[in-house]
Amino acid sequence: MTDRPYRVLFLCTHNSARSVMAEAILNAIGAPTFAGYSAGSHPRGSINPYVLDLLARSGHPTGGLASTSWNAFTGDDAPALDFVFTLCDQAAGEVCPVFPGHPLTAHWPFPDPSKATGTEAEIRAFVSDVYRQIHTRLSIFTSLPLASLDRMSLQRRVRELGSAGG
Repeated sequence: MTDRPYRVLFLCTHNSARSVMAEAILNAIGAPTFAGYSAGSHPRGSINPYVLDLLARSGHPTGGLASTSWNAFTGDDAPALDFVFTLCDQAAGEVCPVFPGHPLTAHWPFPDPSKATGTEAEIRAFVSDVYRQIHTRLSIFTSLPLASLDRMSLQRRVRELGSAGG
């Protein structure tokens, strides 16, 4: 175990929905052991309003959430990261920058809330379902015995979480 929280960066291309949800959820269920962040390769600059509404209604602080470039996590003053998870297929297919800290990486695909269609109720239900999926996966992740796993075993476990659908 480190003397600081494990730092986890969640990546999506636009950093407007899934990665923001993952950041908020991890900071709620993983503190003080984990600290979540989110970023995107091409940040939209705003967060999906359905996601913001759901997070607020679920009791997550939303004031500090922002659609941020992944470049904020690459400079000399960037925090050393322990894990980097891509949550969308497009970001997983991009060449990611080198992040400080030699983080373990995995791809955890989730449906895109920004592509939800239908009535207001159907869109909200879709966003809620994605939230539930991310929450479930992060609950499993935060339960892993990190201190007792060697790096290779831990890498295998976090990748399995993505391929097995949590």
